[in-house]
Amino acid sequence: MRQNFLRCGLIGWAMEIIWTGLHAFRVRNLKLMGNSSLWMFPIYGSAAFLMPVIRRMRGDGIFKRGLVYMTCIFLGEYASGSLLKRHNICPWDYSRSPWNYRGVIRLDYAPVWFLVGLVYERILLKQLRETS
Repeated sequence: MRQNFLRCGLIGWAMEIIWTGLHAFRVRNLKLMGNSSLWMFPIYGSAAFLMPVIRRMRGDGIFKRGLVYMTCIFLGEYASGSLLKRHNICPWDYSRSPWNYRGVIRLDYAPVWFLVGLVYERILLKQLRETS
């Protein structure tokens, strides 16, 4: 479990840095500076706790699996964002987006979380096969 937590945390950080770097390209900042927060590591690492869900859904279709993972990510983002926001340390604020909910989730990110969930599934299943 610890190895999966570390792997998911590092991969999440990398995905976020790439995502924010690509956003810099969109606004024509060719430095392509990506960024993240130390708070994000345990949040991304918690994707390792999806392993029981991933095992249970192994035979299900990709659309169903993606929707379930997306929902889990939204719930995790909402819970962690609300907790961090309560302590005034939340590294993100989506309140300027028309698709935000309480400033801590963006519903227009649904396709992104759908795909991210499938990426984590692939990573965790690969780890499962390697240890079996």
